[in-house]
Amino acid sequence: MKIRYASAFLLTLAAMIAPALAHDLFLKLDSYFVKPNDKVSISVLNGSFSASEGAVTYARLADVSVISPDGTRSKVAEADFTKDEKIAYLNFTPTAEGTHVAGLSTMPREIELSGKDFNEYLAHDGIPDTLAERRRNKELTKPARERYSKHVKIIFQSGGSLTDTYQTELGYPVEIVPMDNPYSLKVGDTLRFRCLKDGRPLANQFVMTGYDRRPSTATATTKTAVRSQPSLRTDRDGVARVKLTAAGRWYVKFIQMTRLTGDPKLDYESKWASISFEVKR
Repeated sequence: MKIRYASAFLLTLAAMIAPALAHDLFLKLDSYFVKPNDKVSISVLNGSFSASEGAVTYARLADVSVISPDGTRSKVAEADFTKDEKIAYLNFTPTAEGTHVAGLSTMPREIELSGKDFNEYLAHDGIPDTLAERRRNKELTKPARERYSKHVKIIFQSGGSLTDTYQTELGYPVEIVPMDNPYSLKVGDTLRFRCLKDGRPLANQFVMTGYDRRPSTATATTKTAVRSQPSLRTDRDGVARVKLTAAGRWYVKFIQMTRLTGDPKLDYESKWASISFEVKR
């Protein structure tokens, strides 16, 4: 119990004093409600749900795909993956009405951090179990070498027809799969979703959620106070539930971290997942 309270305190403290540590990856639209045959330009935000700190390159990607309402999976060509100085864009033109899913998966990278920086990162980005383990093992001053990869999705709606595409699994190392179509829900409803690792449910996974209430005309680079929601834990079936308390663009995210053994060059491996959608005003 003491460990749980201490982790919650560190999460709150780090959110206030260490915003520079944020390095999430999200797919985001100004509006998630589009018309068939209109060009869609999905922002790849490398930093936070408010702004991007640097553009992701196509060469870094293991996969970038769009799932059409009929279930067809199309790979996004390099020519349709553009970027400016800080934001990459996934460009796509939906031709059919229905619920679409787009996904992006990066190849692994490695990083080494001091004990202090690693602890702050664990607290700020939502990995309290690893932080608690380091505290139990008296390892808070120990530096950490980590391999990480990121696997993100977006659900958007073209026209008025709702389809079951929202529940498509992309087969990423970690993934968030809604159990309800977000576009069948309204403010006050609850969205159920399942967290997966290698296609299997993740039990007791720590999950963070939040939303952006800006008008949809605001640009992806405009900084704003994205509102965080209370953190969640998945049940034994990997399922968690988030109450949609407000209209706006929402995200759900988690980081699954594992201690590595038998590798002299690495201590941990983390796999990041996020998904975003919109609750209509």
